[in-house]
Amino acid sequence: MADERLSFTGNEEADRLLAEEPLALLIGFVLDQQIPLTRAFAGPHELQRRLGHLDARRISEMDTDELEAVFREKPTLHRFPSSMAKRTADLCSIVVDSYDGDAGSIWRDAATGPELRDRIDALPGFGRMKISSLLAVLSKRLGVSPPGMNKVLPTHPTVGDIDSPESLKAYQAHKRAMKLKARSEREG
Repeated sequence: MADERLSFTGNEEADRLLAEEPLALLIGFVLDQQIPLTRAFAGPHELQRRLGHLDARRISEMDTDELEAVFREKPTLHRFPSSMAKRTADLCSIVVDSYDGDAGSIWRDAATGPELRDRIDALPGFGRMKISSLLAVLSKRLGVSPPGMNKVLPTHPTVGDIDSPESLKAYQAHKRAMKLKARSEREG
């Protein structure tokens, strides 16, 4: 059974959009880079509010400068609005060209877990960590389970383990601790 919302932002509407709208979830993952997780995943809700839609085809067809201006509106959608607007447009273009504008078909139509992993890997802005995190969210929160999914799921904590505001705080504390540990190891 799928979660009705993903507790990633602290905003009920934004959290619900992430669970209900596959493109919102993908855009949230694209934006989850060098900004707080809560801000990244609230981005799709704010983008939808600014545009009046969250349609992959319409976003992919937008003038680059126009989309960048939407990302730059205050408060900016990302620390790097130009590059994230481009990456979002690129994501939407792939969704349109490869999945007929239906972001959910990326996972709905994947025959196996490894195929799903490969589909996600082909998306712009998805490195190894984001791929494993999205796979965990899809499996643990949204009930996506093609054959072989267990072979591609991460064994470490990810945003897929967040199921409440409390677990979001615990996840963020764990991430901060890991960053501090890595920093001290680099400096030590």
